[in-house]
Amino acid sequence: MTGSAPVLGSRQTSPMPRSASGPQLVVDNHALEALCTEVAGEEHYGFDTEFHTERTYYPTLALIQLAWRDKVALVDPLAVDPAPLANVFSGPGIAVAHAAEQDLQILATACGVVPAQVFDTQIVAGFLGLSTPSLARLVDQILGVSLPKADRLSDWMIRPISARQITYAANDVAYLVALRAALVQKLEVLGRLAWALDECTLVLGNRRPGRVPEEAWWKMGDIKSMSNRSRRVAQEVAAWRERKAAATNRPRRSILSDLGLLAIVQRPPHTREELGQARGIDGRHLAQGGAEEILGAVERGLTLPADQLRLPPDGMESLAPPAAVAVCSGLVRQIADNLDFDQGLLATRADIAQRLGGEPSRLDVGWRRTIVGDPLGRLMAGDVAAAFRPDGSLVLEERSFRASPLPGEAGDRAPLS
Repeated sequence: MTGSAPVLGSRQTSPMPRSASGPQLVVDNHALEALCTEVAGEEHYGFDTEFHTERTYYPTLALIQLAWRDKVALVDPLAVDPAPLANVFSGPGIAVAHAAEQDLQILATACGVVPAQVFDTQIVAGFLGLSTPSLARLVDQILGVSLPKADRLSDWMIRPISARQITYAANDVAYLVALRAALVQKLEVLGRLAWALDECTLVLGNRRPGRVPEEAWWKMGDIKSMSNRSRRVAQEVAAWRERKAAATNRPRRSILSDLGLLAIVQRPPHTREELGQARGIDGRHLAQGGAEEILGAVERGLTLPADQLRLPPDGMESLAPPAAVAVCSGLVRQIADNLDFDQGLLATRADIAQRLGGEPSRLDVGWRRTIVGDPLGRLMAGDVAAAFRPDGSLVLEERSFRASPLPGEAGDRAPLS
């Protein structure tokens, strides 16, 4: 491999401080075993992964980065089976990562386990009013360290790994443990540490083996403007594409392009000829029985019972009064501003619509119930009313129960001209 990093598994097998010798590359089983033994005893360690999804359906793991104390190691899964890292991830140490959800999925596949405890710095930052910040921005704002620009378009499957890639990969984990310590200190002062840790725990519980095929159509543009007929076709054709891509480990676009999917949804074809005339459809999509499979999916969509259509969570918004959602969203925004909180972390419009519709909501449990669920509940029950302060901010006031009808409302006698 190129670059100045020593290679564990070559003659230099002793871990060295990162500040003295740079990150270490792990390329054989003996070195990996030594690494696992050392990191398994750490109270905190950082981790990240590099992977590709361009040529396959499932992410292809290209690198695993670990950081602890003043050391960084890069495990090359193309040279060594990373499965022994399960001894680290299943141990008592707290794994620190940034935007960890997809990394956890990849580790589960590569190592058979995920960390027992995760501290996600991106999630935690929301409790300080930072909305999904990048790692570089967070390290800069919290630690005062400017990271070099990322080499994001690298091909991580090429060997040897370049010096630029080594630097980028190491920086992704080198500051995580220090970042955790600084964030914990700030959260303790604000009394929000327990909330943040609870939210990080949800990352582990929310992991799924993969996308539910019948929910794949949710990623299609503006699905709110679709007719129910189009939604049913979209659900079935996108689900067919998802299953075939997963079964063959091929990118979705190689099964059916996004443009082709959209064209089918907008004007469902009934014959192979009509299908072949749709935009975004070419011979490779129709070959080897593809045309018949697509037409079969279209037919299933056209005849799909209404109660089998799977709507996204924000589809609940259409079932809740828009004015009520807007008022409650304004109150949530005010609470977020008061607490210097990330509004999206506090409550989404979908959360509010679910609460309005009487559906189970995350606003009914934990810290969210105290901060936003209970105030919204009082507002929805009519016990309090939302009013403006002179400075334009919102406040909840006890109801006088003296209604002032709006124009067009029953009892309104004011002229509309």
